[in-house]
Amino acid sequence: MTEEERSNSGEETEKPVLYGVDDVPPAHLTILFGLQQAVMCIGGSLSLPYILATLLCPMDEHNVRAQLLSIAMFMCGVATVLQCFFGVRLPIIQGGSHTFVAPVVAMMTLERFRCPEKGFDISPGNGTNIDWTDRMREIQGNLILASMTQVFVGSFGLIGVILRFVGPLTIAPTVSLIGLSLSHVVAMFCETHWGISMLTLFFLLLFSTCINKVEVPIPSFSLQRKCHTKRLPVFQLFPVVISVAIVWSLSHVLTVTDVFPSNSTVTGHKARTDSKLEIMTDSPWFTFPLPFQFGRPTFSLAGYMGMMAATISSIIESVGDYFAAARLSGAPLPPAHAINRGITFEGMSSIISGLVGAGHATTSYSGNIGIIGITKVASRTVFIAAGVILIICGLVGKVGAALALIPEPIIGATLALSLGMVASIGISVLQFCDMSSSRNITILGVSFLMGLMVPEWLAENSQKVKTGSDELDQMIRVLFGTASFVGGFIGFVLDAIIPGSKHERGIDRWVKMSDQSTSEHSTLVSGVYDLPFVTKYIKRVRACQYFPISPSFVNCGTSCLRTSHEETDGCKLTEENGLLPLQKEV
Repeated sequence: MTEEERSNSGEETEKPVLYGVDDVPPAHLTILFGLQQAVMCIGGSLSLPYILATLLCPMDEHNVRAQLLSIAMFMCGVATVLQCFFGVRLPIIQGGSHTFVAPVVAMMTLERFRCPEKGFDISPGNGTNIDWTDRMREIQGNLILASMTQVFVGSFGLIGVILRFVGPLTIAPTVSLIGLSLSHVVAMFCETHWGISMLTLFFLLLFSTCINKVEVPIPSFSLQRKCHTKRLPVFQLFPVVISVAIVWSLSHVLTVTDVFPSNSTVTGHKARTDSKLEIMTDSPWFTFPLPFQFGRPTFSLAGYMGMMAATISSIIESVGDYFAAARLSGAPLPPAHAINRGITFEGMSSIISGLVGAGHATTSYSGNIGIIGITKVASRTVFIAAGVILIICGLVGKVGAALALIPEPIIGATLALSLGMVASIGISVLQFCDMSSSRNITILGVSFLMGLMVPEWLAENSQKVKTGSDELDQMIRVLFGTASFVGGFIGFVLDAIIPGSKHERGIDRWVKMSDQSTSEHSTLVSGVYDLPFVTKYIKRVRACQYFPISPSFVNCGTSCLRTSHEETDGCKLTEENGLLPLQKEV
């Protein structure tokens, strides 16, 4: 039964979100919602500075790690604000991309960048060793080049062109495998103490599904009503903050009473609240990332090819995240110009990341998107607030370090629920296909299995990839080591070459749903995806319809835009959005 039919029959329908993309919650709620999203992002980005600090082989690893931690959080905040305000304009958090670790590892295995063995003379001028900043400058240069290529791909609309040929059997494995492929990361966090992880997951499920509709009286104040109480569904709005606070407090009690082992080699040690106290001591009070602070970046073909492969994987995952964010937010599917702009600004943020020496690119975080489905808070303002909080964490090192002290098993439980939401959103796209068709079941099964199997095989047998070119070998390892790329690519190819009607493939219903969401909610489309302040001026310039990142861009495969007030060439005029495609009989 459709939503319209349920409405006509008098059956109550659940509101998709409590705060939509364009809604602005009260200031105090906005800060708390933003903090909730920032906590999720920090948990995912924390491991990158540790990995990079080890690969760079500095003499003072603790100080370098603290410096990289501040830069990473600062860049997460900057990238989030740019993406939400100018990019795809959906509620999306940008965090450090772990996809770029593989090419960095490959670069650091080269003879001239290899770390010296213990006991080796690493004094300056030795001649057989280089400073850690030389390694960082190589990473910076190749990251900047690859990110410039990403800006080119987005600004020229290449992704938008490809999406014209993409259907549900490509979207489903791409989005679902983003969540499913990270199960080993979730397990890595949870295995540090399964009891604490499961307790956190219990509270998350309790608050977000069982008592989510319970409204709690909250003290409030306004000029009209003075002091009064206001009832809010607190457990649904803040399940992560409340769950983390409860279990973190319990972990502190168990730490003080020495229930958790103090030996770092024993399982369960990372559940202690003092297991990462060195972050607090290592982090500076104030810092500001400056461009070229480590020197002039250097470049190499092998490094660029590796970074480019990671960039392509990041683009594929981000496009899947855009669709997931739109569906969880109750927003129309993103049009071509929004996707192009999102990829462009991800590239621009990664260029800035390379300039200031973060050592990694930024990409959309699937876990934070999953939180939208739990909290029902999809406000763009909240995510911009989260970006501002992350910037403050990067500038004031002690603030970020305090949030980074959250025990790992607690982070693992929140990731388990949020990434599970992302995986289920991908599966929900299959409602547009005929799932009684053996053709579709076969394509889907092969896509999922190969998407999980190929990366796992490559991780264990990477040395068997030998084409005669180190750059090509590295690109193959990175691309086909990404589950969402493998699953989406196989789904795309099989869906294109195996015969099937548009109805069977779900293409007609997918396009119809996209067109209806645009025409029936044209005001919402304008609010969600149009650039602030300047869109009305851009739409007055006819030439702007040819720029792929312009809000008036004409995607030749799905829409057309004209200034005349008449039906022509299969298009019809709507007052808000100009001409949209007429739905055709299939």
